[in-house]
Amino acid sequence: MSDSGLIDVARDFNRFYTNFLGVLNRAYLDTEFTLSDARVLFEIGSRQGVSAVTLAGDLHLDPAYLSRILKRFRAGGLIETQADPSDLRSQIITVTTKGHDQFEELGRRSNAQIAERFGNLAAGEPQSVVTAMTAIRSLLDPDAAPPPLVIRAHRPGDIGWIVQSQGKAYTEEYGWDMRFEGLVAEVAGRFLTNFDPSMEYCWIAERGGTNIGSILVTNGGDGVAKLRLLYVDKAARGLGLGKMLVDECIRFAKAKKYRQISLWTNDILHAARGIYLKTGFRLVSEERHRMFGPEENGQTWILDL
Repeated sequence: MSDSGLIDVARDFNRFYTNFLGVLNRAYLDTEFTLSDARVLFEIGSRQGVSAVTLAGDLHLDPAYLSRILKRFRAGGLIETQADPSDLRSQIITVTTKGHDQFEELGRRSNAQIAERFGNLAAGEPQSVVTAMTAIRSLLDPDAAPPPLVIRAHRPGDIGWIVQSQGKAYTEEYGWDMRFEGLVAEVAGRFLTNFDPSMEYCWIAERGGTNIGSILVTNGGDGVAKLRLLYVDKAARGLGLGKMLVDECIRFAKAKKYRQISLWTNDILHAARGIYLKTGFRLVSEERHRMFGPEENGQTWILDL
């Protein structure tokens, strides 16, 4: 596509998205506020105090235009101001109780609007939308702070994501055939069918609402916990996420009084093997196999707790 074609597509998307969010409506989110009003109130409400100069600069607003917005907010009892001790020509702005309530209400309405839109999508499509948004943000604003990394328990749909993501990733990176995806599906299905929350757990790592990593602990019997399906998405590598997930498994196994953790892997997975070595696992056996197409060297590792 030519440069002009790319620009046309970008402009078309901008028109769609501003209409999608209703940002051109005078009554933003069916409130008395415009989009600019809501953005100013959001920035004040989410900070412990901000100067008008900083606010104008961060939002790229004309100071006179911002002054008119703040005047209306002050008249409506939404904000209060005090002299900035570091610059007597400026003021520090904070929200009042009324302003905080309005700030919270705008947040609830915005969340509900997006949830309604996502509710019309098929399973997995909201994650695809957020992934695309994250890519746009990272490319156009590389200095922006990335969303926080969250490690949480699995929710409905997460186990299906584990099967899909690992089946796709290992086929692309190592040329493994669909028998590997079948094995992942078997392990994941057995985890769901026999799930014992008192002795088993699944951790999902996500960033900005997008899943980027996973790991399971299952009960292997006789005091042995099995570490299964460690995975870190290619976009999240280099963050130390794999070790974080393994550390969670070790802490869990110790808390549940397991005497040992075992796992099976392949020596071609160098990053995973490096994590196992660092966390104290020892190699106890290995064997050649063609379970997934190419010949690989399968390994069993043990950690005594």
